[in-house]
Amino acid sequence: MSTQFPDDFKCPISLEIMSDPVILSSGHTFDRVSIQRWLDSGHRTCPITKLPLPEQPCLIPNHALRSLISNYTLVSPSKSQPCSQPQTLVSALTSPSSPIGTKLDSLSHLAGLTKRDSSLRRKLTESGAVPAVLKFVDSEDPVLQEKALSLLLNLSLDDDNKVGLVAEGAVNRVVKILRIGSPDCRAIAATIITSLAVVEVNKATIGAYPDAIPALVRLLIAGKGREKKEAATALYAICSFTDNRRRAIDCGAVPILINLLDLGLERAIEVLGLLVKCKEGREEMMKVNGCVKVLVKVLKNGSSRGVQYGLFTLNCLCNYSEIFCFEARKQGVLGICMGLVEEENEKIKRYLSNLVQTLSGNHAIG
Repeated sequence: MSTQFPDDFKCPISLEIMSDPVILSSGHTFDRVSIQRWLDSGHRTCPITKLPLPEQPCLIPNHALRSLISNYTLVSPSKSQPCSQPQTLVSALTSPSSPIGTKLDSLSHLAGLTKRDSSLRRKLTESGAVPAVLKFVDSEDPVLQEKALSLLLNLSLDDDNKVGLVAEGAVNRVVKILRIGSPDCRAIAATIITSLAVVEVNKATIGAYPDAIPALVRLLIAGKGREKKEAATALYAICSFTDNRRRAIDCGAVPILINLLDLGLERAIEVLGLLVKCKEGREEMMKVNGCVKVLVKVLKNGSSRGVQYGLFTLNCLCNYSEIFCFEARKQGVLGICMGLVEEENEKIKRYLSNLVQTLSGNHAIG
């Protein structure tokens, strides 16, 4: 099964598809189970670079890659016809005289081939096929549009392609799909935003598009389950860039995310964990009735990652406002924290200690 996925999706240690990719301080990504086993064996060097690591290495979740892997099988191309040679498919795709049915077949086959062949992804972008793919993204035919988006997503997987795709005008097309596409197309479009935002410079470029962040926020409101999740993931990816946090807040993202978190979309707490870092975000969160109760629910019922972001968000808010701090005490947050003292996750332990100190007037956990 793993041979059907790009090599970038495989853990360098296990060579299996990653289920929980995390980034080491060396900049390389590994599956959490594999790298944790490496560290538990006493190693304090990166398995790839051999560079030394801190005594307590920090494993940073690679949310963008995790989302791409989890959604990859959802954009599978048609397998009803035998596959032609890649160059023939590219020629059919870019030729003005090719019938629309031939172009659709070419898109489908190329989407299948580029899923597992990184060299073909590079050749395809170098061949000048990207403008043709983007043209089909603009198509009014939803089937043609979805196939083109699937191919565009595959092309965006290579870091070397990401900046070039943005320069070719991919963001403008993708944002349009976020606004008016079909549900499946909107979900793929949001995933493309996540993929493109892996490159730091693209975060600023995407956020600067007038309707990019508003379109993602609208998708949080109007989208179905998968669309909401992918929109939240895309916001998380681009909001690590400070200016984009304010743009999301200005679009009204905070109350929407708190409501989605209350309804069970845990990815929302990760976005809130970024927005709480700026004053405007904290002020908006304090305006939402029941915000503390929703965050407390995350501490009680959330995953390890959800608890981590919940603790961080609560501590930022309690440090900012004595009123919020009083409400957190009233909701029994100190007691909940004491129930988490045995947690082994390093970030949870650190955020837990910080929050307890804040709530108890700087008295650390005993």
